[in-house]
Amino acid sequence: MIALLVGAGFSLAFTLFLTPVFIRQFKRLGWGQFIRDDGPQSHHAKRGTPTMGGIVFILGSVFGYLMGHLIAGVPWTMVAILVLGMMVGLGLVGFVDDFLKTRKQRSLGLGGWAKVAGQVIVGTIFALLSISRLFLDENHLTPASTYISAVREVPWLNLYAFGPIIGILLFVIWVNVITVSTSNGVNVADGLDGLAAGASIFAISAYLLIGFWQNNQSCFSRTLDTAVAYKCYDARDPLDIAVVAAAIVGSLIGFLWWNTSPAQIFMGDTGSLGLGGALAALAIVSRTELLLILIGGLFLIVTGSVILQRAYFKITHGKRIFLMSPLHHHFELKGWAEITVVVRFWIIAVLFVAAGVGLFYLEWVSR
Repeated sequence: MIALLVGAGFSLAFTLFLTPVFIRQFKRLGWGQFIRDDGPQSHHAKRGTPTMGGIVFILGSVFGYLMGHLIAGVPWTMVAILVLGMMVGLGLVGFVDDFLKTRKQRSLGLGGWAKVAGQVIVGTIFALLSISRLFLDENHLTPASTYISAVREVPWLNLYAFGPIIGILLFVIWVNVITVSTSNGVNVADGLDGLAAGASIFAISAYLLIGFWQNNQSCFSRTLDTAVAYKCYDARDPLDIAVVAAAIVGSLIGFLWWNTSPAQIFMGDTGSLGLGGALAALAIVSRTELLLILIGGLFLIVTGSVILQRAYFKITHGKRIFLMSPLHHHFELKGWAEITVVVRFWIIAVLFVAAGVGLFYLEWVSR
């Protein structure tokens, strides 16, 4: 518990007080946001606002987690290191994309397939390390499981049922589906001041609660009530899942102070891809992969609006469902103020997260 509180507090203080330092440095380096010409006209006033702010909260999350464990005197776990590794790895992919945008002064950095290739490389490394027997703990658990999970592992969905080689291949593909879709979902939602940061705070907070509850009901806990032992969870190091989630949330809260409208710094692809990677990793190590559909429901809707728009545009040879996609820009063009869109989308995000956490708890109660 000390590690959780210190980690969250340190990461919050890091981003809250040091973000202005990064803003000044990014301005000096010329790392300003490039605005699309076909976007809402109100966004052109944001041209030149420092971007790549994801660097700030990624560093805050890593330092917060490490500081929490240092102060508490407890060892780091491979589970949390993998979550942070996924966040840093995809953050680097996003950084390359952001850097190319600022260097070339255009809204496109890495090509679409190049970005996906970077995501797949990071996702594959994460997948192989997370099921490697080199990282077995004292309970013979790897950080991730080869079972596809919903609220917990689904017993009849073991990818190793097809044999170890095919099972590993299927697991790598499954992890990459989650990683690419989640990171791109957060990336698409990052279009308005504070939207992606606020929605990510709610979504990642869900894993703080889930990790804390899994720790209280762990199958390996000596204090577990034998009367409800059949309801226990076999996720590995669930308390550290909560600790790393708390560090990320604390870091995002401090960053949001500067990122909310009117934003003084944008997270860029560095931040949005990193957050999506962290969210995907938390779902995988907590054995709640399919539950991510609810917890990240806002990101699913926003991404779905882009897919629908493009499909309908091609099918109808130029007609559109929305005035503009992603969905938040549609409401902007309908006359909603930016802050109105952001707050209402935050409310939707909270409702999805509440439904996800509620389903998680309902499953435990109903067993």
